[in-house]
Amino acid sequence: MSHRQWRRVLAGAGLFSVATSGIAFEQAEIERGEYLTRVGDCVACHTAPDGEPFAGGFAVDSPFGEIYSSNITPDTQTGIGHYTRDEFAAALRDGVRADGKKLYPAMPYPDYARITDDDIDALYAYFMEGVEPVSHQPERTDLSFPFNQRWGIGVWNWLFASAEPFTPDESLSDELNRGAYLVQGLGHCGSCHTRRGLFFQEKSLTGNDEDFLAGETLEGWYAPNLRGDGEGGSALQRWSEDDIVMFLATGRNDHSAVVGEMSLVVDHSTSRLEEDDLYAIAGYLKSLPAAEGEHNPDRERAAEETQDMLTKADVSNDAGARLYLDNCNACHFSNGQGASQVFPSLVGNSLVNAEDPTGIIRVILSGARLPSTEQRPATLAMPDFAWRLSDDEVAEVANFVRSAWGNEGGEVSADQVADVRDTLPEDRPTSAPSYID
Repeated sequence: MSHRQWRRVLAGAGLFSVATSGIAFEQAEIERGEYLTRVGDCVACHTAPDGEPFAGGFAVDSPFGEIYSSNITPDTQTGIGHYTRDEFAAALRDGVRADGKKLYPAMPYPDYARITDDDIDALYAYFMEGVEPVSHQPERTDLSFPFNQRWGIGVWNWLFASAEPFTPDESLSDELNRGAYLVQGLGHCGSCHTRRGLFFQEKSLTGNDEDFLAGETLEGWYAPNLRGDGEGGSALQRWSEDDIVMFLATGRNDHSAVVGEMSLVVDHSTSRLEEDDLYAIAGYLKSLPAAEGEHNPDRERAAEETQDMLTKADVSNDAGARLYLDNCNACHFSNGQGASQVFPSLVGNSLVNAEDPTGIIRVILSGARLPSTEQRPATLAMPDFAWRLSDDEVAEVANFVRSAWGNEGGEVSADQVADVRDTLPEDRPTSAPSYID
């Protein structure tokens, strides 16, 4: 029996705590565990605003109320310092705490069930000896009945949390298997991008059907279809692997720019991954067969017609086009293409064409800011227009953008804009803000 296996036997028997025993893990394993936390984006959900890293208290919005993340530092009283390796694995894969209570599936354990034993070991090593312990008791999650009955989560798990640790597909290359593992497991891409069922479960956990990564709306943002092989349905199908890698590494490429929750993913996770892993992810996404989605084969002709109309400036009878020229044209231009890696294209944009318009309404009202990454440190910003445009005007410009250049988004009403405006912070500006960093 190896030294590591012997340590596990003793820890599993409760004879000592690895974190406080004075027995150190190998430094290489701790460092690999640190890298894996970046893949899993653990810090984003387990760090409260202005809080200590991994000390918990971040509020995750859910359809049932706010769920507060736990302290996952090795503090033995308020964190996970008393967890054995197997208890740590059970929390990640099964959603079960060391005291036996069920975690809410805001923790993506249905996806983390795909994590291999070796990576569980490395993650455990990092959290036990590579993270500073922080004594902090996060706010308690207090959902209303019946969602506060955690025994019901056991039934949900039995029905929907059925994934097994990842095993390579012999028909795929090593690179594609690596990409599949990162996407399906630690990267937990499906927790946002996979279609949800009646009980808010991911309809697919392993990529074996077209619901996997086919797009879903969560927390008012559309997480787009990521299935990249085919002729119709996904904006990603028009991207090259280099385009995908650039987007994940910098939050921008020649076609689009990151907004919403994905900004945090780029900031804390994908921009910090090794290039080989980014290409593995890109290759895997491009290999997935297309799912049904939006597609306009006449988009090029429609785009030319829109540009021609805007450049002639004959928009006196089109309020949306007039508002676009006054507020958007300087950056996104009459062709809707924007500026490469600076101002995103609106043509075929997944957020613009999403069935649920909440995301595009929120961007118009609140603006957006690109994350600062190693390759692209500039934090470019789109200004907000909540202070300037009425609900009717936002609806008009949204409808124009969602129908111009061959886009096929549905109608937006002023009432929908008002609903989104009501969710904005009360201290939002009422006059033109400054965007000079």
